Formats: sequence, C-alpha cells, structure tokens
Amino acid sequence: MIPARYGPVLFSFILSGVMSLLVSGISTFRAAQVDQGFLGLWAGAWLTGWLFAFPAVMLAAPLARKLVARVVAREGEG
Repeated sequence: MIPARYGPVLFSFILSGVMSLLVSGISTFRAAQVDQGFLGLWAGAWLTGWLFAFPAVMLAAPLARKLVARVVAREGEG
C-alpha cells in the first residue's frame, strides 16, 4: 500500500490522467476523424497533455481548495 501522505499526489496523478485522456480524446476526434489514425494521434496527444496536466493540477489544487473553503458555508452557518 501507498502511505497516506502521498494521497494528494496520487489523487492529482489520477485526476490529471483521466481528465487529459478525455479532453485529448475529444479534441483529437474533432481534429482527425477515426479513419485518420485516431488511436495513435490520441495516445500521443494524451501523453503530451498529461505531461502538462499533472504539474498544473498539483499547482492548482491548493488554490482551488482555498477558494472552495471561502465560498462554501461552514457547518452550522446559514
């Protein structure tokens, strides 16, 4: 098992992988139809996207948590 202290990094790794997979798939499909070597193009786009998405998620996650903490109501407050 992976120690709990690595949870945020693993979460960012998985989230960035899934999101870059989806976004690159949609973008690649719109740019090159399935008969134009779609899977190869998608794989290359996904890996390139993930390379940038993972550090972006690592940087953005703490900022997003702080923003959410300011926007949502605390327990017991109306």
